[in-house]
Amino acid sequence: MITPTAPGRALRRADFSTLIEALDYAAGGETGLNFHGLRGELAEALSYADLRRAARDLAGRLLAAGLTPGDRVGLIAETDGDFARAFFACQYAGLIPAPLPLPAPLGGRVNYIEQMARMLDAAAADALLGPQAMAAWVSDIAAVRPLRFAGGLADLPAPAGHPLPEITPDSPCYLQFSSGSTRFPTGVLVTHRALMANALAITRDGLQVKAEDRAFSWLPLYHDMGLVGFLLSPLTAQMSADLMPTGAFVRRPLLWLDLMGRNGATISYSPTFGYELCARRAENASLEAYDLSRWRIAGLGGDMIRTKPLRDFAARFAAAGFDPQAYVASYGMAEATLALTMAPLGRGLVTERLDVDRLERDGVAASGAPSTRAREFARCGPPLPGHTLQIRGERGEVLPERRAGRVFARGPSLMTGYFRDSDATARALTADGWLDTGDIGYLSEGEIVLTGRSKDLIILNGRNIWPQDLEWTAEAEIAGLRSGDVAAFSVPADGEEAVIVLVQTRSSDAETRQKLAVDVTDLLRQRHGVEAQVNLVGGHALPQTSSGKLSRSRAKAEYLAGLAEAELA
Repeated sequence: MITPTAPGRALRRADFSTLIEALDYAAGGETGLNFHGLRGELAEALSYADLRRAARDLAGRLLAAGLTPGDRVGLIAETDGDFARAFFACQYAGLIPAPLPLPAPLGGRVNYIEQMARMLDAAAADALLGPQAMAAWVSDIAAVRPLRFAGGLADLPAPAGHPLPEITPDSPCYLQFSSGSTRFPTGVLVTHRALMANALAITRDGLQVKAEDRAFSWLPLYHDMGLVGFLLSPLTAQMSADLMPTGAFVRRPLLWLDLMGRNGATISYSPTFGYELCARRAENASLEAYDLSRWRIAGLGGDMIRTKPLRDFAARFAAAGFDPQAYVASYGMAEATLALTMAPLGRGLVTERLDVDRLERDGVAASGAPSTRAREFARCGPPLPGHTLQIRGERGEVLPERRAGRVFARGPSLMTGYFRDSDATARALTADGWLDTGDIGYLSEGEIVLTGRSKDLIILNGRNIWPQDLEWTAEAEIAGLRSGDVAAFSVPADGEEAVIVLVQTRSSDAETRQKLAVDVTDLLRQRHGVEAQVNLVGGHALPQTSSGKLSRSRAKAEYLAGLAEAELA
């Protein structure tokens, strides 16, 4: 039986000094975490009281294994109770957990072991904990990267009477790797103070958590949105949370919505592609069994927000009680623990239709008339209390509203730096505490509107072209293409920039493939005035981050590596 929704004691919204203080309080109620399997079955209901009891016992066993407070512990983040127990055991023992990804479905064992070794090196890890089903993998990783301890929770020795250390707000809480950190991983060291500041802003001000709220997530627990948004933040507000593996969502997207209705969940988040995938799978499905009427916060985060898939989802699931006013656009990143902004509740998605030519040429967010080339951008809300955003130009000057530039952030939940990487820290943080997010956007009535990532920007003949524009145009207007089937970027060519567009195709027919390449080329020329070099790749060939988003940077790196190999051959 799942844990109840009501906390059973006075609701406190993250007004604690440390995460373990928050768990100590939540353990006095009846709520907890509920882990579902690949078919949606309840695998374990873990109350916060049982989690606290197990974590304190495991903390003593970790210290008995020879680890000392301050050591880093890699945790392979399976969506199960053992991950939660291990994570909180590290908290009580004063150890620093570093959540690590599971193997990618098509990634290969050798590549995964090499990736884990790099991430463990970057974390200067002393131990690795993994699920029992991956015991052989853990042994292989430890053979490549020696550790003081490597195994599962059952392999830990009995407690040896080590006293648990005092944990303060400035104690390290965990080490968070970003979604793209595979080849050159960089970890964000998050303190208890930063985490609790973000959890307070999220639960009190952003979500405005109520005693009757219940969370649901399929997001991976090695990402900030899955870890902070749906494991740690719910706990700090004594909220029950239902979790299912990301792999279960990928196989059966509608299981997400089915379980939300059955369990009475009110808060859940997803990148745009999650809503899009559900709408597509439900095209010919009966919706009689679905009940989304209690879903009051349908959060949007983790990628650039695309409006058409969200409208399609709302229209498709209106019959199941979904209210489009539940959409809440948000903006954040691991360097800010999780959230920086959240749109006001109850208003739904608010967008601005902009003249793309003015935006590309002048950096001005001007309304797009019907005759101009225009695109919708979503408002992602004002900064959360205690946090501030600035938009800066190329010379570092602060820009006025509706002028696009680099987004800088400051606030109590920001990192103090990257773990053992002073160069990366110096590039990201200014001397007076402002974080260069690497994002491009503008402010509109105090709300942030994101237009792209600076590292992805294509500069062509003085125009700033957003690769998303090229990708979304092709995916929306070329028959047979889906979201994530197109990657656009630029590469140096004869002293200039050439626009490369990789397009996934599932067809082996030569005539069909040729037509697809010509159609994409013509469409981008007509719609965007871009002469693109279109290259067809196989289905599932474009790399993704571990959260399922297109990794444009890796696609570019693999493209360039392929050219180099061809030249050497």
